[in-house]
Amino acid sequence: MIFVHIGAGAGDQDPFSNFRDGFSEYVKNHESKIKKIFVIEPNPKNIEKLKKTWENYNDTEFLNFAIVPNNFENEEIKLFYSEEDSLHCQYLSNNIDHIKHYFPNSKINYLLAKTLKIETFLNKFFKNQTIESFSTDIEGADSDIIMDIDLVKYKINNISFEYLHLSKDQKKKLIDKLINNGYSYNGVGIDHNNIDLLFTKKNQNGMI
Repeated sequence: MIFVHIGAGAGDQDPFSNFRDGFSEYVKNHESKIKKIFVIEPNPKNIEKLKKTWENYNDTEFLNFAIVPNNFENEEIKLFYSEEDSLHCQYLSNNIDHIKHYFPNSKINYLLAKTLKIETFLNKFFKNQTIESFSTDIEGADSDIIMDIDLVKYKINNISFEYLHLSKDQKKKLIDKLINNGYSYNGVGIDHNNIDLLFTKKNQNGMI
């Protein structure tokens, strides 16, 4: 099985999250079925922490990129974070107002991250393959990314996304797209704080 997580942060190495990480917990619970793990994280400071998280899993690919929509043309993107959150930047966003909302009294800094379009990423690694689990935790950009995925071209069994920062309209459009492509709501997603939604592709008999 192939497991993909966009916005991996510091994995289970961050004291801010009490050293918990929903994605790594989820994957390690499916240990016998792992074929390949892809963790994508734009903050270069977190890559070593992610390597520590997955040190016992040789079939792990670490990609230091910000995954962006297909119409994004720049090779770099400015991502903002609060000085209070500077250790691992759990809140990292291209929308400075998003950071100010959570850290209204903090100094705001930014880093420049290399970008990779979602179509380029999927076409490079997953052409003619099936992704068992595809999850995102990208501070409100989740909808933009998933809306740009061709769910006919790419075979994905389970999609988990953070809904906390999506507008009502974004959430509706995203859910409509998933349902129209044969997915059904399957409860909470992988985040250990239960702020993700999980949608699962129906089989040929219309069952999850």
